[in-house]
Amino acid sequence: MDSVNLDKAVFALSEAISPQINCTDCGNCCKSLMVNINNQEADNLSAHLGQSRAEFDEKYLEKGESGRMVLNAIPCHFLVGNSCSVYEHRFEGCKEFPAFHVKEIKKRLFTTYMHYDRCPIIFNVLETLKKDLEWQYVSE
Repeated sequence: MDSVNLDKAVFALSEAISPQINCTDCGNCCKSLMVNINNQEADNLSAHLGQSRAEFDEKYLEKGESGRMVLNAIPCHFLVGNSCSVYEHRFEGCKEFPAFHVKEIKKRLFTTYMHYDRCPIIFNVLETLKKDLEWQYVSE
């Protein structure tokens, strides 16, 4: 299957499967993912929380030498039970996960399979795709 048709198939499966899964039943993504954050996202959430940006950065972020920022804790600081306490203000990486709407899934297979056992959406999309493609393991 070529890349364009694979993207279409994965997107269609995700659209069919995602509504059947309540993410708050597990919250595994929030318990195990490292989320990259940009300055605008940090500004927005710090304002929502009523904190200065310096306070927010000190409490929640880790900054690399390149300027890249990530949350400084796993599970996420904002996870309460299995729900996001800042859902309306969550980061883009959180909104996008598991990113089946993003083109070129072939380029993200490693990271997608990394989360195969954590995310019921990823698991079910990939298992259904295997069935649809009549995939079979062949040992050499």
